[in-house]
Amino acid sequence: MLRRIASELKHHAPFTALGAVTGIIFIVIIVSFNVLPYVSRVSQTVFYILHPAHVVLSALVTTAIYKKHGNGKIWAIILVGYLGSIGIATISDSIIPYAGETLLGLPNRGVHIGFIEEWWKVNPAAFLGIAFGYWRPITKFPHSGHVLISTWASLFHIIMALGGVVSWVTLLGIFLFLFLAVWAPCCTSDIVFPLLFTRSGNQRT
Repeated sequence: MLRRIASELKHHAPFTALGAVTGIIFIVIIVSFNVLPYVSRVSQTVFYILHPAHVVLSALVTTAIYKKHGNGKIWAIILVGYLGSIGIATISDSIIPYAGETLLGLPNRGVHIGFIEEWWKVNPAAFLGIAFGYWRPITKFPHSGHVLISTWASLFHIIMALGGVVSWVTLLGIFLFLFLAVWAPCCTSDIVFPLLFTRSGNQRT
């Protein structure tokens, strides 16, 4: 399992870094055109579109992998799909970005736990992904979408916390936390987490 984790992290690092770069480019553009205050005002709305979308894709892939290798019991499939999507998406989109906002001293930081703050959006999104993962188990394509959407959900979480001035040091810190927010949690959610509950964790998905 440790070799599997290392392999997945190595495989996804370049794509995750590319996603983080797109986030930094976006911030540079909105700062350069002096539209950061407007984007900040709508960032919470955008976050609560991207975060549930992330949860759907995470639940889909996690459920599909567990269904393929697990015990087949519906309650176990639902439980693994829910915990693997809600729990890890919250770490990726909210907890790690908030830690970055705190360490960078951003003025408007907040944790924004989606399945509590807007439970009527985020929890149904998890069950929608579980349903798709159960009836149409796909494990390859959605993972790329999962990584990119997670990056941008984390980005808009951070944009909510930004003030009027963004330094190059702040941009570097944002890049680091965007990368960390997606890299380990997304690979863990899609690949490692569901296999922890099976006897075939060493099989390829």
